[in-house]
Amino acid sequence: MMELLTPLETLCRIIVRARENEAQVPALDPDEDADDVDDLDDEGDQALSVLEDEINTGVEEELRAILDDLADDQLAETLALAWVGLGTYDVSEWEDACAEANDTDPESAVDELMDMPLLASNLESGLAAFDYSCDGVGQID
Repeated sequence: MMELLTPLETLCRIIVRARENEAQVPALDPDEDADDVDDLDDEGDQALSVLEDEINTGVEEELRAILDDLADDQLAETLALAWVGLGTYDVSEWEDACAEANDTDPESAVDELMDMPLLASNLESGLAAFDYSCDGVGQID
């Protein structure tokens, strides 16, 4: 079994926060009419979108903070795991994935992870590819 550099509990916390973050960001429909009366409060403001932004920033900031706190090699490993989960790399190409991730500037790596659709699922799939799972992992809330 591959030895993780990053504690499994930390990876699972990233997965939980990423899933919360994904759940909060509604897919914005560019064709939606901004003047839709249902979204407006008495003053005609879009109250709901402001609320969503406020809810979202807490989890998003926490997720970014967890990623920022990782050592560079752990961040690279997390990115490589996400790539394996995404199908960019196969398990047999783990060394290549790690090499590319290690060549990625840490700030760019954090941005790529934050911007990755379905980050939680990709990380779970990446872990599963190496027989790791978050099932029963410590307190992750």
